[in-house]
Amino acid sequence: MMNDEQLLRYARHIMLPDIDVEGQEKLLAASVLVIGLGGLGSPVALYLAASGVGELVLADFDTVDLSNLQRQIVHTNASVGEAKPESAKKTLNAINQDTRIRTINSRLTLEQLEEEVQAAHLVLDCTDNFEVRFAINDACLRQQTDLVSGAAVRMEGQLMVVDASSPDKPCYRCLYDEASDQQLNCSETGIAAPVVGTIGTLQALEALKIIVGIGESLAGYILTFDARYMDWRKLKLPQRPDCPSCTTLRR
Repeated sequence: MMNDEQLLRYARHIMLPDIDVEGQEKLLAASVLVIGLGGLGSPVALYLAASGVGELVLADFDTVDLSNLQRQIVHTNASVGEAKPESAKKTLNAINQDTRIRTINSRLTLEQLEEEVQAAHLVLDCTDNFEVRFAINDACLRQQTDLVSGAAVRMEGQLMVVDASSPDKPCYRCLYDEASDQQLNCSETGIAAPVVGTIGTLQALEALKIIVGIGESLAGYILTFDARYMDWRKLKLPQRPDCPSCTTLRR
């Protein structure tokens, strides 16, 4: 049960019929795994902590570089050279001490990834590497843990949700079978800071909806964004009948 300080802190959530006290208590009881504390993971972590998610597990093997600060808003000048999860933890603790933060400052092994996915209520993929994204997708399917995946590069972004417990919903590999990491690599192609912030914020919103049980998630669709023309498109994404992950990993 929430105390008086929590009732005041989360009052604007509690006012919403979609959330109310029951929904806020679901957020406080949730454990979310955030993989990647860069441009996407920054707004994800900030909004989930501010929203009152009970536990955030922050995983990233990288350190903060000066070039990150243009878009990775969970870090500061003082964070340069520091492990990204530790830098993020300091910022999040300053925002909301209700949220317990556990950090993983090394590259996850496949076994560790499987264990962390199994322990989480929800996973947010905020990485920029297809090999890692496929591994996260597959672990979520095996453990039946829902996945919110975002990507942004140049002036464009996309968002999708993998409903891991629904056998007929598409997974990340249904969208990309073979792809080049250059498609996601901001260091090679550039990125407009608000674009990655927009997609990360929407990832946090989808996470909140899934945890509380609001409306419908993006499962079965992909949402794309072209900032040049402020063009949003929500496209139906079918499950590929020959998808190697869906056909072998779903229970």
